[in-house]
Amino acid sequence: MGNTSTSADSVDMEKLGAKIEQASAFIDDIYSELNKVIVGQRYMIDRLLIGLLADGHVLLEGVPGLAKTLTVSSLAKVIDTKFQRLQFTPDLLPADLVGTLIYNQKEAEFTVKKGPIFANIILADEINRSPAKVQSALLEAMQEQQVTIGEETYPLDDPFLALATQNPVEQEGTYPLPEAQVDRFMMKIKIDYPTEQEELEIMRRMAKTGAAEELKPVINTKKVLEAREVINDIYVDEKVEKYIIDLVFATRNPEKYNLKDLSELINFGASPRASINLNLAARAHAFMQHRAYVTPEDVRTIAMDVLRHRIIPTFEAEAENITSEDLVDKILSTVQVP
Repeated sequence: MGNTSTSADSVDMEKLGAKIEQASAFIDDIYSELNKVIVGQRYMIDRLLIGLLADGHVLLEGVPGLAKTLTVSSLAKVIDTKFQRLQFTPDLLPADLVGTLIYNQKEAEFTVKKGPIFANIILADEINRSPAKVQSALLEAMQEQQVTIGEETYPLDDPFLALATQNPVEQEGTYPLPEAQVDRFMMKIKIDYPTEQEELEIMRRMAKTGAAEELKPVINTKKVLEAREVINDIYVDEKVEKYIIDLVFATRNPEKYNLKDLSELINFGASPRASINLNLAARAHAFMQHRAYVTPEDVRTIAMDVLRHRIIPTFEAEAENITSEDLVDKILSTVQVP
């Protein structure tokens, strides 16, 4: 990833600042276009954009009816990308996702029929409704950015962003994602109900029949890939890098960080993927603020989303109703901020 361990003196911050300012101008255009259709949900939009810019997949959790699908499909329209929504169901097969070989009698040979996963942004709706086979087909695609059909391997489009939703309420007839697979998501975000004011605005806009407002593309995929290149150059000070490492290591060795009481509550801490993703997501967050450097506040803003699904609480913690989020909160309030 870009030149991170250099000192601020050797990086021309003024030049870099101007470059970031110019490269990130489209972020405001995306927000204003999305505001035509989506009320509130700034947190969800922010995190989806971070995922897109930092090349990380996002798991969204929230009850039905919170505009998750609308937000994702609207974002795809604003970025002029190929978008596919896949409804995960118990009878879905891996071939329904990645594609299959079809025998052509006339030619007496097999031809490839590519599945809906060949898109830039895919929404795996209710990912925990389909069996492990289908989940792992999606997760292979997320990890390798390629799929295998028959004997051949096919690369997926670039950018490729997988967004998956799961409903926290109904556990009946669901297949929970294994920890190792959940770790492949850069962020797990929890979506809450809108405020009264937002809900009033939603009701006024939506309680009408007829076509919704059309969204116009603001940027294309080329621009997204260019932005990713620029994000690699965003400056991360050594103190901020050390802060990221401290947060991740506090999940593994809490006693070293004055968090002795957490030792009994954390079964597994965050993997090295957490450090990488914290760094990338913090840079993307700085980019969205039109800034050429990462602050500890960028790290703190996205830390919960990057860590909440990577810490496995012990049975003792669960017995006391202590969630992984409580543990992240405790770590964030105890580990020293540079």
